[in-house]
Amino acid sequence: MVHWAHRWRRRFPDGQLYVDLRGYDPAAPLTAHDALAGLLEALGVGGADLPAGTDERAARYRGETADRHLLIVLDNAASVEQVRPLLPGTPSCLVLVTSRDSLAGLVVRHGARRVDLDLLPAADAYELLDHLIGARVGAEPAAARLLIERCARLPLALRVAAEFAAARGGTPLAELAEELADEQRRMDLLGGDGGDPRTDVSAVFSWSVRHLPPAAARVFRLLGLHPHTDFEAYAAAALAGGDVPAARSALELLARKHLVQSRGGGRYGMHDLLRAYARSLAMTEARGTEAPADDPRAALGRLFDHYLATAAGAMDALHPAEAFRRPRIAPPETAAPDLTDPGTARAWLDTELGCLTAVARHAAGHGWPSHAVRLSSTLFRYLDGGHHDVGLALHGHALAAAVHSGDEAGQAQALNGLGTVHMRLGGHAEAVEHLQRALVLFRRVGDRVGEARALGNLGVVEASHGHFRRAVEYQEQVLTLYRRAGDDVGEARALINLGDDEQRLGWYDRAAEHIGAALAVFRKVGDRDGEAFAVNNLGIVEMRRGRLDVAAAHHGAALAAFREVGGRVGEAWALEGLGDVELRLGRPERAAAHHRAALDVFREIGDQDGVPWALNGLGDAALAEGCAAQALTRHAAALAVAVGSGARDQQARAHTGLGLAHRALGDPERAREHLATALATYVEFGLPEAEEVRGHLAGLG
Repeated sequence: MVHWAHRWRRRFPDGQLYVDLRGYDPAAPLTAHDALAGLLEALGVGGADLPAGTDERAARYRGETADRHLLIVLDNAASVEQVRPLLPGTPSCLVLVTSRDSLAGLVVRHGARRVDLDLLPAADAYELLDHLIGARVGAEPAAARLLIERCARLPLALRVAAEFAAARGGTPLAELAEELADEQRRMDLLGGDGGDPRTDVSAVFSWSVRHLPPAAARVFRLLGLHPHTDFEAYAAAALAGGDVPAARSALELLARKHLVQSRGGGRYGMHDLLRAYARSLAMTEARGTEAPADDPRAALGRLFDHYLATAAGAMDALHPAEAFRRPRIAPPETAAPDLTDPGTARAWLDTELGCLTAVARHAAGHGWPSHAVRLSSTLFRYLDGGHHDVGLALHGHALAAAVHSGDEAGQAQALNGLGTVHMRLGGHAEAVEHLQRALVLFRRVGDRVGEARALGNLGVVEASHGHFRRAVEYQEQVLTLYRRAGDDVGEARALINLGDDEQRLGWYDRAAEHIGAALAVFRKVGDRDGEAFAVNNLGIVEMRRGRLDVAAAHHGAALAAFREVGGRVGEAWALEGLGDVELRLGRPERAAAHHRAALDVFREIGDQDGVPWALNGLGDAALAEGCAAQALTRHAAALAVAVGSGARDQQARAHTGLGLAHRALGDPERAREHLATALATYVEFGLPEAEEVRGHLAGLG
């Protein structure tokens, strides 16, 4: 502010006026009456000429400023009422007001233009710290950036931290930043010199909080307990144990006071220092009250109940056919959003995914193991739809909680979730380890449906390695278990996997029969995601039968359905299927476009199993367009990924593509080498592609 005023002082030849209104100081705010006295004295009106009353002083002030070109700085204002009498009545003066309040009345009634100042940009914060500390910042840039983030990019906190660093000149910045890792320790260290409240970060925050109404101050304290960086009104209501309108009003007031930051879409956040300060207030308040609603553990319990129950409602809207598989969750004490519409439910899950992960982490580590375990089981199908990195974290927290609490059933569910994620990410060894541990526990606790799920996933891993006959054996066992348990949805998923394995072996009639049976079940129970997978897999069968128009229609319908339900994994596989069909229809450019889109999705969601398929598809399309060199690059990339994940069938496909590309480039020896390698793999696993490769080898002479 001072820098700006100096920069533009030439526009105000009659001078500048400055007054600190002390709106958020330890002492009482400066009254308009006293502020006017100081302003008038600066304008040469004092002593006996100074009017006695506030209104008279304001009138004299407006008269003295008329036709003058003045810059008037009203710093640290508490309210509109404090500022309004200090406004001159002439457009020749510019008034610059600073405040922690939004001062909406000045905008509405006086045409003020609000400029909201966010946290310091990272580059400016780095420059400030460099100015304050000097060469140590350049010597340890990573540690300096960490120190900046620990100070939440607040200028005051950075200046206090700089003094802290200067006092310990021989200590590396990395060590100082580590000392600030603990929230309470951070607030203690940023307390300035202990004698000046204006250099104590906590004291400065307290000046804003003490101006709040009691209800808003209580919400502020409880928000410090939230384990994530952003939240909305329903979460605030759950923490406070109140209604949503009251929570929303409190959040709006806190945002006006800059004690939370509005992040759009009805969401709010707190930077680390404010959250640490709010949490310290909540813990201190809890020690001094007998009100059970203010007990931090009770508040967090309400919050975790809210997230768990709302997540369960969202999953019921998205996957109603599997509701019986998920834990039964009691309704929360406080209101939850209406998520009966699947699109709204998916949007809520997408938005709250970070919060849900933070809840699982905190619940697992602080005495709510059941919440972490049930959240993992509840969200399984959603996370399996493409949120693999989050799945690793969330199922991992659930496993830790279940192990700590001795919950073997919960361990089995979490291990199955982790095994599924590793399978999607191409970590097949880790997947098998987790799934086999899950299988043992499911059998120990007598969960036959869980046993079937683990066995089914082990079968999928076998198929990923090219062992389709073993995979068929697994899925047949799974089918029996689901039928005995009366689980129609599980039976349908087993039929899909069985049919997929059979079509890879060239058993197209059996595959079509099993996938068709699965499709009928999914349609009966209203499982849109399962229905889309069945339709897509029927498209693969029809393509292999040579019925390309029918196959294209199936893949197109599946793609539309996956996009409607938000199934990213299925979307990628439908695009992959369309690419294969387009290539067989003699349209390599369209094929390449579909394979590129599939590759983008596979990479975005981290699905390593799908990546070599898309790369091989791009290689096939490039060769069909006459770009043999590009085909070599694509197939080589596919081979590298397939070797890493152990996908033997895609390794063989890559070798086939490399052989054909080398043949096109006039290198029959290298072509023969790759084709022979492909043939050996196809013969080993009994796959129908062997005959085609034999034909290519025969053509080489």
